[in-house]
Amino acid sequence: MAQLRPITARSPIATFLFLQGIASPFFSDLGRALRERGHKVRRINFSSGDWLFWRGESDNYRGTSERWPAYLEAYIREHAVTDLVLFGDCRPYHVAAIEAAKPLGVRVHVFEEGYIRPNWITCEHGGVNGSSTLPKTAAEIRAIARRLPQQGRAMPLTGDMARRSIWDIAYNIANIGFPYLYPGFRSHRPNHIAAEYGGWIKKFMRRGRTRRHAADVNRIYSAIQADYFLLPLQLDSDYQIRVHSPFLGVEGFMDRVIASFAKYVRQQPEAQTRLLVKLHPLDSGIMNWRKRARQSARRHGVNDRIDFIDGGDLQALIDGSRGVVLVNSTVGMLALERGRPTLATGVAIYDVPGLTHQGDIDSFWHEPTPPDMALMADFRRVVMHRTQINGGYFSKPAIARAVAGAVPRLEAVLPPASLALARSIREPAAESGNLSPAY
Repeated sequence: MAQLRPITARSPIATFLFLQGIASPFFSDLGRALRERGHKVRRINFSSGDWLFWRGESDNYRGTSERWPAYLEAYIREHAVTDLVLFGDCRPYHVAAIEAAKPLGVRVHVFEEGYIRPNWITCEHGGVNGSSTLPKTAAEIRAIARRLPQQGRAMPLTGDMARRSIWDIAYNIANIGFPYLYPGFRSHRPNHIAAEYGGWIKKFMRRGRTRRHAADVNRIYSAIQADYFLLPLQLDSDYQIRVHSPFLGVEGFMDRVIASFAKYVRQQPEAQTRLLVKLHPLDSGIMNWRKRARQSARRHGVNDRIDFIDGGDLQALIDGSRGVVLVNSTVGMLALERGRPTLATGVAIYDVPGLTHQGDIDSFWHEPTPPDMALMADFRRVVMHRTQINGGYFSKPAIARAVAGAVPRLEAVLPPASLALARSIREPAAESGNLSPAY
């Protein structure tokens, strides 16, 4: 084995190591842009799907998950890696990678879906969501916001669901078709992809009925000016539930909320308040959450007070509600921006005194605390400047926009000498509309 070089002094130009991304060419395009800036770019593939979405040289990890941390530490030392780039910090391979990289002084850049949607993606230094370094108190938020310029305007970007679906299918077909190329790979998805696609087929076949039902619920709620709380569900596979909440999954969370709501109904028998449960739009349908919600409602004696919706206008549903109760979904940011009382039962970047309801679930029904809108405006400014990039992952214009904003964001934490050298090689693409990087 080659002699490992200790990391003592950094190269004038950074060495970015890319790990797993999303089923999109975004990481590949970002890597190419960094190479054009003079940086070294490396990539480790864990599966055939990873290989498919990376253009250029790469290395392949075919070992077991147990051997991965030692392999990565040796790799970092051998190639003098300075920066780690990955999508999502809770995937098992990424958790181990961050633990191995940080003691070696390697900077970690985590990409995710946008905290603020649409038109934005997240790029945060160190970690996202429950591991985010965003301020946690009103005083910190206000102090930081005062030093920031007015936020830039986002260029609207259209999503491409068809392209996203095709890329996802291609990624998974590659993994299923060539498993022997990466014998040690284990997907972070909790369900087999065949089961997920089977659920999507069933959901597609009944989409007309579910859309009509959602429209009917919207119309009835609006006509009678229903008094209700909104319970938006997250994906059961979401690591934000599995890692950053006290619940094991969606079912436990939903049952806990319905049980608390039932107690409120018994205490306020004269009230006509309802609980509207909304399915996540990207739920594959493997689990029948409508049936589970009904079972929980019957068990707690409030079946006549629970409604379930698959679809509908989310903003209108938020606006018409008395409040929103969730785990830690980005729906919370939207609800707070629209002035709705919001209860986060898990770890969330926006769960800050002055923004969210700070009592327990039982108290939320009686006296839901609305957000301080001035504080919310400051918090949004901080989030935008420190973590958000205008762009997306699933259309060519959105990816180009995201890459143009991501390059300066990644370079923002480089030592001055490295940054100056990168700028001398090539100025980045036009960044109009992207916010100033401010880790």
